[in-house]
Amino acid sequence: MMMNLAMKKTRGIFQIYKRLLSRRPYLVQAVQTGTLMGAGDIISQTVIEKKSFKKIDYKRTLQFSSIGFFVGGPALRIWYGLLNKHVGSSGKMVALKKVFVDQFIFAPTFLLFLLISVGTMQGKSYDIIKQDIETNYFDVLKTNYYIWPLVQIINFYYIPLQYQVLLVQSVALFWNTYLSWKTNYKGLIE
Repeated sequence: MMMNLAMKKTRGIFQIYKRLLSRRPYLVQAVQTGTLMGAGDIISQTVIEKKSFKKIDYKRTLQFSSIGFFVGGPALRIWYGLLNKHVGSSGKMVALKKVFVDQFIFAPTFLLFLLISVGTMQGKSYDIIKQDIETNYFDVLKTNYYIWPLVQIINFYYIPLQYQVLLVQSVALFWNTYLSWKTNYKGLIE
């Protein structure tokens, strides 16, 4: 009985999500991306960096979250639409082509943008941001290639376009935790 009630509530929430997504796809995906990037930062601060909830740097969380809200969510929505339009919408070969294009065009570009954005929001100088990129960019990109190609094959082959950002952002909760840690690690050049 409790399981049925939980299933009904979950379906109800998903129906609301679907309606909102069809009415305002960019806004919904911006909010979910910003929220999950913020959650990733909080996880990074509390679990990896071992800060207590009282010592969370909420300014940092808001900055990281704003990248997802203002850039990440809208960029992903546009990118997936472009891939669908120019590469195709279904099939194994289409999924593989999308992964290839995504991982060799979007991923390197977006990760570079992310590192520059985080450094800028942290108030770092151009020279320090450049050094951070030289130190971290290829490591972050390499880690990206361990995770995202498989996720994107599943995403592009099995998931309808309107839910692709949601799947990516669900996996990205862990990715965002890593990125937040990597971009705020005190071992970086200050």
